[in-house]
Amino acid sequence: MSEPSRSRPTKKFGTLAGVFVPTLLTILGVIMYLRLGWVVGNAGLVGGMAIILLACGITLATGLSLASISTNTQLEAGGPYAIISKSLGQEVGGAIGVPLYLSQALAVAMYIFGFREGWVAIFPGHPAILVDFGVFLVMFGIAFVSTSLAFRIQYVVLAVILGSLVVVLASPVGWAGLGEVTLFGDYSGTSAGTASRGFWIVFAVFFPAATGIMAGANMSGELENPRVNIPVGTISAIVLSMVVYMVLAVWVAGAATTEELIDNYTIMVDRSLFGPLVLAGLLGATFSSALSSLVGAPRILAALGTGGVVPAGRWIAESAVNGEPRRGMIITGAIVACALLLRDLNVVAPLITMFFLITYTVINGVMMVEGSLGLLSFRPTLHLPRWVPLLGAVGCGFAMFIVNPTFSLISVGVVGAIYFYLLKRGVVGAREDVRSGIFVAFAEWAAARVTEYGMANFRAWKPNVLVPVQDPAALRGEFHLLLDVCRPEGSLKILGLATTETAAEMTPRIENQGRAFRHADLFTTWSIVDTADFSTGICAGLQALGSAFFRPNVVFLRLPEEPERYDELEHVIGEARRLGVGVMLWAPHHKAGLGHGQVVNLWIRPEDPARDMAESLARNNANLAILTAYRLCRAWNAELNIISVVATKAEVPAAHEYLAALREVCRLPRNATSHVLVDAFEAAVASAPQSDIDIIGLRAGAELELARELVERTRSACLFTSDSGKESAHA
Repeated sequence: MSEPSRSRPTKKFGTLAGVFVPTLLTILGVIMYLRLGWVVGNAGLVGGMAIILLACGITLATGLSLASISTNTQLEAGGPYAIISKSLGQEVGGAIGVPLYLSQALAVAMYIFGFREGWVAIFPGHPAILVDFGVFLVMFGIAFVSTSLAFRIQYVVLAVILGSLVVVLASPVGWAGLGEVTLFGDYSGTSAGTASRGFWIVFAVFFPAATGIMAGANMSGELENPRVNIPVGTISAIVLSMVVYMVLAVWVAGAATTEELIDNYTIMVDRSLFGPLVLAGLLGATFSSALSSLVGAPRILAALGTGGVVPAGRWIAESAVNGEPRRGMIITGAIVACALLLRDLNVVAPLITMFFLITYTVINGVMMVEGSLGLLSFRPTLHLPRWVPLLGAVGCGFAMFIVNPTFSLISVGVVGAIYFYLLKRGVVGAREDVRSGIFVAFAEWAAARVTEYGMANFRAWKPNVLVPVQDPAALRGEFHLLLDVCRPEGSLKILGLATTETAAEMTPRIENQGRAFRHADLFTTWSIVDTADFSTGICAGLQALGSAFFRPNVVFLRLPEEPERYDELEHVIGEARRLGVGVMLWAPHHKAGLGHGQVVNLWIRPEDPARDMAESLARNNANLAILTAYRLCRAWNAELNIISVVATKAEVPAAHEYLAALREVCRLPRNATSHVLVDAFEAAVASAPQSDIDIIGLRAGAELELARELVERTRSACLFTSDSGKESAHA
């Protein structure tokens, strides 16, 4: 099934408007105004600050995981659903995405109820149901007109909230009483008519205040640069909100006695310099949180429709001319309206929190899985130690069962049921995820699943290199190069070609070389075939291994010293291209060898920087060259020179711009150096920075005599590469 026809959303929101403001406003919500004093009153100042740090620490770890993933992938529309689907597959993404969407929609009704309580407190004569539907219609109208209008209104709300914080913190009442604060509380206000009381009861009440960190990620499809916007906006909003909560905790601790803090939920209003502005901030917080959820939920629904997860997905995914998901907005509005008719969402409110926490747990899990598999596609520009997502996942799971064990089990059951339903039904969509790597890493029982989902996708690509060998002694000279190209997650297949000796004579020598690679922690297999000549044996091996479970995706060849053998080598290269196998043509320098292994030159043909990067890389046969250069730089801790050649000086600025874009999209090392040389290519290679290896794309039909000449001109070893079409440097 083809992807639904839909208007592409305009990339119009930056870090501030698209991520920071909606995330900050969602976190600084009603709990800050009405429950922070209660938290400090029960737990004391030290206990209250510990609760704040623990809750914000859990969400900060999750935010860091989200930020790291965002710097690694071209994040599509759908926010958390897109992240999970791209890593763990559409079924897992859908199992999380469907309840997450419903939670976002129902959260709108919850926030509206909170707004209504504040409104009726100010205007007691206004009917509650009219207030609910009145504010809902206003929100829906704003969100339906355009997201830009909703975000502009959020600036006004932000100003009101900041003003309310100013009149609270400027009140001397809170600072004057700091000498008499209670550092450790006795949790006397947590029993609620039962014997249950303590730290974790207060934590369960406060923890929802720290959630809402996905508000910016939900807009992933309409951000100018998600790789920058989501990390910067999300982390800065989490950190700033944590600071605000900590400062307010100190203020409320000194503003009233323990009994007043526990009994009076509006202590911040009463003790501020100007109570009406604090009430306005309370209303603004609930209004902005509802508006943010109302804007984000339809985008998750549209992404679910595009992925074929929900019924009538193609119809739902259709967007308006300006890219707004109007159909998803209407469906979401209908769900919110029905929820408002229930008049009380306290019964399902814990379930909403659980679905958010499950999403956070899976986001941390994605980070742990991708970071542990060693896949080449996982190279985020924001690196995290593994304990960060581990703490985030454990913390979210712990918080689920602290907040409400019953609803935790129910929510896990709902997610599991959706997953198995989608698995049985089947989901049509892209399978460029890392599940194949997970299944291979976790054992043989996953072999059938790996075959089903396929290992040959861009994100799960790893080098499975076939090395044809006539003389096993040659492998000793190429040992370290092959290790550095293949490790840690790749594999090596040695194909012995018994052209001058029998297979029985060659076998022990091939086995010795294979074991040496295995001892160096490289998965290696080998086989020997009797063959009349070099090219026939390689072509037969490529054809026979085409259906193997770990089929080779790269063949490693050597540039022969004898020009008369070039014809048979070109025949092998042509057959590899026909079979969809990449080519590495190794041409060592006869004196320098691999030199010091400290400098890598990567040669890239310049393109128009305005063109699609994926198309230009494929057209110029550059994907395998870039991936190989990255692997060698990582293995050697080497310097990387990225070099382009242009004919005239007028082309230099555009070439530099293209190389800058390529470095960003392909996540090449930040310390790499770009060079643009003005000359003919054959002449330019002689004036390039001296390297230990030059990696150059092998053009179709290129004369191998030129390859030998380039080795002499560069004064270094050369590795010529040809793409198979199944690897991607930007995945």
